[in-house]
Amino acid sequence: MKYDIFSKKSIVITLVVLGVLTHAAWFGHPNSAVFDEVHFGKFISAYFTHEYYFDIHPPLGKLVLAAWGWLWDFRPGFSFANIGEVYPDNLYMALRFLPMLAGALLPLVIFGVARQLKLSRAAATLAGILVALDNALLVQSRLILLDSFLLLFGFGALWCYLRSRSLLERAVHFRRQAFFLVCAGLLGGAAMSIKWTGITFLALMIILEIVRLWSARRAPAGRYGLQAFSGLVIVPALFYLAVFAMHFSLLTRAGAGDAFMSTRFQSTLTGNRYADDSSLSPIGPFEKTVELNTEMYRSNQRLTATHPYSSKWYTWPFMVRPIFYWVHDNARIYLLGNPLVWWGSTVAVLVMFLTLAFSGVRLPAQAGAMSRTPLIMTGGWLMNIIPFIGISRVMFLYHYFTALIWAILMLAYHTRKAVIGISLAALVLFIFFAPLSYGLPLTDSSYNTRVWFSSWR
Repeated sequence: MKYDIFSKKSIVITLVVLGVLTHAAWFGHPNSAVFDEVHFGKFISAYFTHEYYFDIHPPLGKLVLAAWGWLWDFRPGFSFANIGEVYPDNLYMALRFLPMLAGALLPLVIFGVARQLKLSRAAATLAGILVALDNALLVQSRLILLDSFLLLFGFGALWCYLRSRSLLERAVHFRRQAFFLVCAGLLGGAAMSIKWTGITFLALMIILEIVRLWSARRAPAGRYGLQAFSGLVIVPALFYLAVFAMHFSLLTRAGAGDAFMSTRFQSTLTGNRYADDSSLSPIGPFEKTVELNTEMYRSNQRLTATHPYSSKWYTWPFMVRPIFYWVHDNARIYLLGNPLVWWGSTVAVLVMFLTLAFSGVRLPAQAGAMSRTPLIMTGGWLMNIIPFIGISRVMFLYHYFTALIWAILMLAYHTRKAVIGISLAALVLFIFFAPLSYGLPLTDSSYNTRVWFSSWR
């Protein structure tokens, strides 16, 4: 029997193995705090001490890691005070495991999204491979950080929604349509509950649904329209509120984050100076959620601090300013992407814009399935770039990750006939830059050959 490298089974095995191998290699190294682990480690520890903390992001990611740490008997005590501080035991590896697993599974999810967008199996496979072989995505998912959750939940939600639409177009499996819509809402709500930028996934799905309903306005909306509203609006909203309810139920004592909150809020925290103030009326979970989200927004707006490795949104597609995460002697960890993936995908974005500009833009309902794909991919990319244009706070290269994956999908769309060549080139560059991704020792000359521009230092 002839072996088909693009059979569904072969592709799934390839992407899972590639994702696991790249993410599990040197897992646990270094055994010291890296970059923002010093922040998220403190937040996770707070759920065990029940001391209130404040963060500018929603709490789901920290809750998930705290629950996983509890299963592995994690106990607070390590200070997470400084980058490079050595961990006292191996429990930090438990906290790194789930982000690593999310990163390892992401290539498979991107393959699924690409297939639902009607890309060929070869093109969808290329998209998954390029996600697996991007060094920046790898670095971010091997540490106690949250972006791999955001990407997995967000693109997982999109896959579920597109799957539901596919079933609707074939007029089959009404219950399965509803199931995938609910899953889309839950995963979309989860993405938004990791970071607010995750709302772009819900926004894109809602826009696609509005366009579908507008195109079918002469026909009854039917049960699917009601299900879509429930799944994409009500379900994520309830999920988001439930996350904050759980957050507040665990943080019941006074802590480092008290000062950000009102006196009424602080009065609900045991040990706070306002806890016994009878003149303050009680505040319930919903009011606390509204207040905390308001303060999160205000704090985001107030962030004026600078950072030597920050970057502007218009530099991200060109990977102008990577981020120095960790150093020990002659070993370093850089948030530096695979040049073929980043620059190749940027070219693909430009080609896509030119293609749409010269061919004319047609509404999704007026075009075939493949004709809808460029519009959806371009819309997804724009929705994850445009919001950053008006943000004045310090920003970093990792804020481009969601848009990067849309750009990778565009690259796969345009180069579907060169899968093997592009994959091999990406693999060579991945290996070349791997020491800076895994924190492996390099001689000065070897390091200098990998730092191509002065802005990379």
